Amino acid sequence: MDLFEKCYDYTIAKEAMAAGLYPYFHALQSGQDTEVTMSDQDNVLMIGSNNYLGLTSDPRVKQAAIEATEKYGSGCSGSRFLNGTLDIHLTLEERLAQFMHKEKALLFSAGFLANLGIISAIAGRGDYILCDRANHASIYDGCRLSFAKMFKYDHNDMEDLEKLLQKLGTEAPKLIITDGVFSMEGDLANLPEIVRLARKYNARILVDDAHGVGVLGANGRGTAEYFGLEDEVDMIMGTFSKSFASLGGFLVTSEPVCHYIQHVSRPLIFTASMTPASTGAALKALELIETEPQRRQHLLTIAEQFRAGLKQLGFTFSPGVTPIIPILVGDMGKTFMVCKVLFENGIYVNPVVAPAVPADATLIRTSLTATHTVEQIDRALAILAKVGREMEIIPA
Repeated sequence: MDLFEKCYDYTIAKEAMAAGLYPYFHALQSGQDTEVTMSDQDNVLMIGSNNYLGLTSDPRVKQAAIEATEKYGSGCSGSRFLNGTLDIHLTLEERLAQFMHKEKALLFSAGFLANLGIISAIAGRGDYILCDRANHASIYDGCRLSFAKMFKYDHNDMEDLEKLLQKLGTEAPKLIITDGVFSMEGDLANLPEIVRLARKYNARILVDDAHGVGVLGANGRGTAEYFGLEDEVDMIMGTFSKSFASLGGFLVTSEPVCHYIQHVSRPLIFTASMTPASTGAALKALELIETEPQRRQHLLTIAEQFRAGLKQLGFTFSPGVTPIIPILVGDMGKTFMVCKVLFENGIYVNPVVAPAVPADATLIRTSLTATHTVEQIDRALAILAKVGREMEIIPA
């Protein structure tokens, strides 16, 4: 059999294209903002981006990227391990460690690579990983790369987690891994209970806070700060592609753990380092996260406004406190059609279908940006109401 046979037989996406329902790979012809030009359509209201603080279009962030490129060039031409470490990388690591109240920070070239690099380095044969079923795909791939034995516990089910911990006992080396904010559901990990169980059963904790840092907590330090548990979480992973308006990933943890990972992590050692532009942009974004708390305050306010509007209209959506607000549709074909009709009416949202969610629980994932105005939120709700009634998602 030809290795490419699976490629020739793959028709699902082309069938959706032929039906005019294909919702992926829309081309942006403008920068990421609250309103964009996408697939030749102007003034599309963007409520499907992870640009939570609205910094991708901030002129100060863009200028920082330009200045870093002018000083260091367009790339680093090597990995951090060899010739690819710039002094600006070290500066960003120092500033991140200070901001996150941890001893050390370590940069990776992408958030996905951060999880691959952290998990595969810290967990190996003879170790055990306990993984929330709703965790990001990069966590699962990191677990596979680690050769540790992985056990999945039901999403945010602390009874299920404790049953697994009881079976392993207190002596086996264990790592509990959870998203801080779950990217599709928008809900928070039950971090207080995870911390309690970790201490009871002698386990370490890694929180992937890609969607929490910059958004949650009094100072924007994420889910651990939100719960007042920063000192209780052993490792926090984050990404620069969301609140930090850049590209890359990072780890903050204790000095010995950081030192170990940077010397044994294959995804770190064998990947070219973050570009100067990405590093400069992330460094400026960090400064703005620290000095402009009104951004996340406004973001959480409009998220409350949006949820209240959806509830009044009769939509079924996931409760929460984050700017990620998934709306239940319940059928894959209908979900694609809703996305298409919303786009035609001037709104971009993300479809979430199986296997990311059960086939009868498909969603449209909406996510807000701190630079959205109250008027834009009202406009989004009006369009959602119109389309929701037409598509019989809400009562007419």
